[in-house]
Amino acid sequence: MKRKIVELKEYDIISNKKAPGTVYLDNASFTQLENLVLTFDEKDGADAIDFLSLSSKKNVGKIIKAKNYVGVLPLNNGVQLQIMPKIHGGTREDSKKTFLKMLKTLRDFPSKTFNEANLNTEKMPIFEIFITLFIKEVQLLVKRGLKSAYYGVEDNLKVFKGKMNFAQQMKHNIVHKERFYMQYDEFELNRPENRLIKKTLEKLAKESESAENKKGLYRLLIHFESIESSSNIKKDFTQVKIDRNSKYYEAPLNWSRIFLSNQSFTTFSGESFVQTLLFPMDRVFEYYVARNLKRLLMLDEWTISLQDRKYYLFEDKFALRPDIVLRNNTEQHTVIIDTKWKLLTNSATSNYGISQADMYQMYAYAKKYGTNDIRLLYPMNNEFNEQQTICFTSDDGVKVTVFLVDCHRIEDSLKRFIEGLYD
Repeated sequence: MKRKIVELKEYDIISNKKAPGTVYLDNASFTQLENLVLTFDEKDGADAIDFLSLSSKKNVGKIIKAKNYVGVLPLNNGVQLQIMPKIHGGTREDSKKTFLKMLKTLRDFPSKTFNEANLNTEKMPIFEIFITLFIKEVQLLVKRGLKSAYYGVEDNLKVFKGKMNFAQQMKHNIVHKERFYMQYDEFELNRPENRLIKKTLEKLAKESESAENKKGLYRLLIHFESIESSSNIKKDFTQVKIDRNSKYYEAPLNWSRIFLSNQSFTTFSGESFVQTLLFPMDRVFEYYVARNLKRLLMLDEWTISLQDRKYYLFEDKFALRPDIVLRNNTEQHTVIIDTKWKLLTNSATSNYGISQADMYQMYAYAKKYGTNDIRLLYPMNNEFNEQQTICFTSDDGVKVTVFLVDCHRIEDSLKRFIEGLYD
């Protein structure tokens, strides 16, 4: 079945009618997507469907709105939704490469070493890019060498080897005195890790529509010729053993777990998701900022804590978890940083689109952490310039400074932010 890509951006509206301001989806695909939303609504409640919402629009009818989850959502009829993040500035290709750079900072993302600038992403769908990353991880694995392991074998032999299985001997060889039903160990490549990777290679070779990816997958399968393909995926995953000598198996196996077990980096699951690779952009943005900030800061001068859990609002209830806490080692100065994946509006009369709940949260951070220095980081958009400053100061001295991050040029952007820490 040839895959049809429907591309949209987060917060776009999907409709089964060709209406202005909406992304068109045929009736069958729209109904399938609608049923998926309703299934989650019944099973897991509203919190489980933060990535899609179902409503109606005047003169259009039923609509489905993509929220702040981005990535790939394939439907069972071959239609694949490719949801891209809204990243200010640059071309569509720049946005795709920056998105991959952002994903690389996620703690659980399987590929960490790829160079997004060298990936041929111009016409390649996101799903094919993920296949490319899996191929690169398996190529590194093959280069380092597939590992063998001992595994148990049962067979009816003409020689005595290992120990006899007497129950099977009586069942099969009561009249064949020349045979022995034996149990023994073999030291071969046919270990669970290799079986799972081979299964993934075979699966993706059927599903990929990229000639380059297909070539890479079939070339890798040559190295797995003597290995059985996993016939019991769940069982083989329970038998996976990663130690310091086989650490390099970790990344390709994490990809295999996603491609074979229909898992993703999100918290939800369900049979309707075929190969769902959806990422919550608020978490992606948080990690992107935090990992780069940690790399750029002078760590002899600053101590950085991510997702700090030092304080609660009431005794041990209602934990406060600011995204980033910076503590200056010499001046005993604390800076609280929170990231928000939301496009602000350049209008002081509407508080730039910053929610009141977020400001309550910042004020609580200030009081509990004993600091007046709070920084809110939002993504840059075309309504603002890089030098623009937004500040709010309470009557008791709490200062909240808003900084806009250029996601395409994260290093330059955060260097300016770090300079502002000394103001």
